[in-house]
Amino acid sequence: MEVDVINMKGKVVRTVELPAAIFEAPVRKDLMHQALVYQQANAHLGTHKTKGRGEVSGGGRKPWKQKGTGRARQGSTRAPQWRGGGKVHTPIPRSYTLHMPKQMRRAALCSALSVKNSEKSIVVVDRIALPRVSTQAMAKALQTVAGTEDALVLLPERNEAVERSTRNLVKAKTLRAGYLNIRDLFKFEKLVLALESLEQIQKWLDPGRAE
Repeated sequence: MEVDVINMKGKVVRTVELPAAIFEAPVRKDLMHQALVYQQANAHLGTHKTKGRGEVSGGGRKPWKQKGTGRARQGSTRAPQWRGGGKVHTPIPRSYTLHMPKQMRRAALCSALSVKNSEKSIVVVDRIALPRVSTQAMAKALQTVAGTEDALVLLPERNEAVERSTRNLVKAKTLRAGYLNIRDLFKFEKLVLALESLEQIQKWLDPGRAE
């Protein structure tokens, strides 16, 4: 499928062929959902923690003798029923990590890119660059190439001027092509691709070329 390649002023400079294996792949909703859950779960830090009885400081001495006081037996003032004592059945650090085969993750990305392509939500730009850091200039460029919609800008490599210029824009985000992921594809309406980023995606996701 051929699409127009525009410059940052919105003028068509050439056309490029979008690989059918990536941008016209069968849409697998189940795989896309699984990939999204996989990504969100792996970003979940299981660091929530409370102290149990053996981790609370103090309480080494028996508060009163075992018999003869008329009170209930107590072995430590750090038992759960005491104020300042340890907690019972509360969260402890755990891993939420899920596993998903690489080929399934790639297929999910191809499905998501195919959906974007079918919705005419992919914009290919010959080169995304700015002479200096300027949020205003980046906002104007995105207005030209993507209109008023949210935009995910995919860069082939680090570009400090573009990345810093986009940082304060609420409706845009920059991402390097090697970090393309299902969550960001779902989050933004438009995908703005630098031409070199398209080549990287093809090397990564094309079944005939991927490792």
